[in-house]
Amino acid sequence: MDNSSLPEPKPTRHSDADAPAPEADRLRFFTTPLSRRGLPVWLVYLLTVLGVIYLLNPTLGVFELVPDNLPFIGNLDEGAAVLLIWFGLVEFLSGKKGVPPSE
Repeated sequence: MDNSSLPEPKPTRHSDADAPAPEADRLRFFTTPLSRRGLPVWLVYLLTVLGVIYLLNPTLGVFELVPDNLPFIGNLDEGAAVLLIWFGLVEFLSGKKGVPPSE
């Protein structure tokens, strides 16, 4: 029997379970230490301290990057300060685990 008349098999598609989930990629952004992205560790810790100082706001609201009474965008500066603190915690905890920074 001649095999040339048979149709070629379709390439098999990998299931979606083989591919990394897009949610995991988004979470990886928040869980990867900034030192692995090229920032020096001391700078990450300095930004963390600045974020804490900004949230504590020792000037009682005199120093505000974005006034809080602006609708929707008034709290963006506090959100950025929380992100700075978050990345400092990620950096600190990854160092505690003994994970060497990637080259």
